[in-house]
Amino acid sequence: MHSVLSCFALSGAPVSCEPYGNGHINGTQLVVCESGTRCILQHINTNVFREPEALMRNIELVTAHLRTKVSDPRGVLRLVMTHDGLSYAVYGGGEYWRVYELVEDSVCYQSADRALFYESAVAFGRFQNQLADFPATQLVETIPHFHDTPARYQAFYRAVDSNAADRCEAVLREIDFVHERAPFSHMLTDLQATGELPLRVTHNDTKINNVLFDATTNQALCVIDLDTVMPGLSVNDFGDAIRFGASTAAEDEPDLSKVHFDLHLSETYL
Repeated sequence: MHSVLSCFALSGAPVSCEPYGNGHINGTQLVVCESGTRCILQHINTNVFREPEALMRNIELVTAHLRTKVSDPRGVLRLVMTHDGLSYAVYGGGEYWRVYELVEDSVCYQSADRALFYESAVAFGRFQNQLADFPATQLVETIPHFHDTPARYQAFYRAVDSNAADRCEAVLREIDFVHERAPFSHMLTDLQATGELPLRVTHNDTKINNVLFDATTNQALCVIDLDTVMPGLSVNDFGDAIRFGASTAAEDEPDLSKVHFDLHLSETYL
């Protein structure tokens, strides 16, 4: 890791580097420098993000815009640039790395009570508001068709037709359930096409664990995990937040009897 870190303009030589956080996609390390400053080193997963340079350009543009809107320096993620002035380093046969300054005196939660869920709504609402005057067309899609429901439906129909795992007979009721809702699948994209829903800068992963909170007050500080920031519809960010935050169970809970929609949490977010 020290060889990778030598590419970046750190505030001092790194003295330790240890695994950090609960992320599942990018490899994340907490780095402590001899000056006492701390930063976050991340290995970008190019199996998920096929255009890492475009992704990093998105993050550069968005964080630069956000810095003009915040007074607390902890209100936006800050990249540490390389000695060549880039926001990323390519090392070890094409592996992409980046470094963020650590947001000090902050905490991240995996689940939320009503107060924290409300603060997460504040964070994502503020994020949307601060980027409302940023031209979303300057950004690229880091995951193409990520929230394109008609495209998702077409992929679903292809999977049903191929029946590669020979399991369709066991889930006919579920297939019918999805098929019956096909007429609604293009509603948002139609409204976008007519201009009734404007294209915005969207986060696309609006979960509680993508918000940093003040370690003392539990007030929302900033939104993190900006890899999926791209052009989209604000309503998708809202829906994703409710889907995750107002659920009574984890996203991958196999026992569906535990999965319910908490109206009180939904009202709190609204």
